[in-house]
Amino acid sequence: MTRKANVLICGSGSAGISAGVWLSRYGIPCTILERRRGPMQIGQADGVQCRTVEIYESFGIAEELLRESYHVLEVAFWAPDGNGGIFRQSRTADTMPGLSHMPHVILNQARMNGLMLGAMDRFSDGEQGIEYGVEVKSVQVDESKVGDPEAHCVKVVAEKNGRQEVFEAKYVLGCDGAHSIVRKSLGYNMIGDTTDTVWGVMDVFPRTNFPDIRRKSTLHSPSGNLLIIPREGGSMVRFYIQLPPGSIPKDIKLEDLQSTARKIFHPYTMDIAETFWWSAYSIGQRLADNFHKNYRVFLTGDACHTHSPKAGQGMNVSLQDGYNIGWKLGMILSGQAPHSLLHTYVLERAKVAKDLIDFDREFARMFSAKEGSPEEFRRYFIKAGRYTAGLTARYEDSEVTDLKGSRQEVARGIVVGMRFPSAQVVRFCDCKAMQLMRGLTSDGRWRILVFAGDITVERDRKRLEELADFLARMTWGYTLPTADIDSLIEPVLVLRTKFAETEQERIHGYFWPVTGKWRMRDLHKVYIDDEHYNSGHGHAYEKYEVDPAVGAVVIVRPDQYVAKVTTMDDFEGITGFFKGFMIKREGRNEISGKL
Repeated sequence: MTRKANVLICGSGSAGISAGVWLSRYGIPCTILERRRGPMQIGQADGVQCRTVEIYESFGIAEELLRESYHVLEVAFWAPDGNGGIFRQSRTADTMPGLSHMPHVILNQARMNGLMLGAMDRFSDGEQGIEYGVEVKSVQVDESKVGDPEAHCVKVVAEKNGRQEVFEAKYVLGCDGAHSIVRKSLGYNMIGDTTDTVWGVMDVFPRTNFPDIRRKSTLHSPSGNLLIIPREGGSMVRFYIQLPPGSIPKDIKLEDLQSTARKIFHPYTMDIAETFWWSAYSIGQRLADNFHKNYRVFLTGDACHTHSPKAGQGMNVSLQDGYNIGWKLGMILSGQAPHSLLHTYVLERAKVAKDLIDFDREFARMFSAKEGSPEEFRRYFIKAGRYTAGLTARYEDSEVTDLKGSRQEVARGIVVGMRFPSAQVVRFCDCKAMQLMRGLTSDGRWRILVFAGDITVERDRKRLEELADFLARMTWGYTLPTADIDSLIEPVLVLRTKFAETEQERIHGYFWPVTGKWRMRDLHKVYIDDEHYNSGHGHAYEKYEVDPAVGAVVIVRPDQYVAKVTTMDDFEGITGFFKGFMIKREGRNEISGKL
């Protein structure tokens, strides 16, 4: 019997589960096929970017991540001392101040995936999960049907317990790793090369007098190079070890890694009490020659980009591939946007993948280079900090990123096409000092952030009233008749009014609408940029470079990326932006319910 699916996800790695969480958030059923017999038990990836932690926060699962993980706060750089040993040359912050309100952490991929699976289960009330022990054999697209958005035009043949299973899906995500069957079925290839440099990696419990064993460290020694990544739990440590020239990965033994590590740590002692896991590999960077088939089958993660693991990017970029396509599929299958929105996945993530390959190639070269100096690598490492934190991706102009139509000058600290930066504000209804990004949860809603200045000033108050009247009319045009006004496009107001001088009644009702089962007013959309009793001043307007006398409107996508920055009177520009990709509801041109 042939089984139907809206979305069929092949592979339950970081990309597949991330997309699955989004689809659960939208209430869209999906099927995830995994060839393993059960959930991942031991994950090889462990580095978690600041940006990935922000994503977990947006799904409501950052608390467990932060509690269980090792927090990378500092990096030590060790260099040859001229006498056959090493010395600590310098130390620096791992993440420069102000890049993110979240830290860079270490937690194994199995646990990372487990947290997302818990979120997926919670959002779907346990109705969505993974089918284990299913091996995908082939993927085929019926090109005669791809023009029909409702067609289940992708056929996937799989095998479970020796029996063939056939699926027909509207969309298929190839999240099945570097040896992707989905990619091979489409006839696509990985383009790139493998260097002669061989590295070993091992998770160990070390007995040592090396002082920085619980600190992320780079070691450049006469005997080779080594990277230390302390693991969660307080005892385990990961070593990435550069092996001698001429080494062949398949011939490497555990004793070779341990011996090389001891030489690199000289004159410090290094006795390894136990090895939890180890491997050896040649550095290679490869990129798929295509990322999609007819915009019905999409490649994500290692299925379309592979690289070395030392910079801690792989799990993160893969997860963010799924995070990118997940909300777009959610909008399309919910009837909010047309099928053409998926063109932006390829536009955005193919560039990110290429940037990743280029960065990894340079990072590996700098780390391994014999002609370079430890000081050069230190400077490069600090310079690359914004990239390794996951905060440099900038999406190009598209239906959902309006670079050309934006007025960047009204908020220079908020860059169109990049993730929205956070700043401390004070929530007005309960005087809670919080990061503004915490209010931009990954729940499928677009946000219109209004920086309206000081509403005790009549000019600012009148300007806000006019904008709110317009936004209310526009928002109702895209909202289902039975839904709340903020269910698709949520307004967020950030004022520069003094906290003690602000009165709720002077704020337009659009920013505290009647919503929910009990038809109560939602007071959680208004924030003040002012001094807090206990937490100081966030200076959000200064950070975002918004002039309170001018104000600004910032449209933020469901994935927290900035779609448009404009003036408070650009009604035509805001209308045109949403009209460019969002499906309007018939007969919803005016306000048809209470704010």
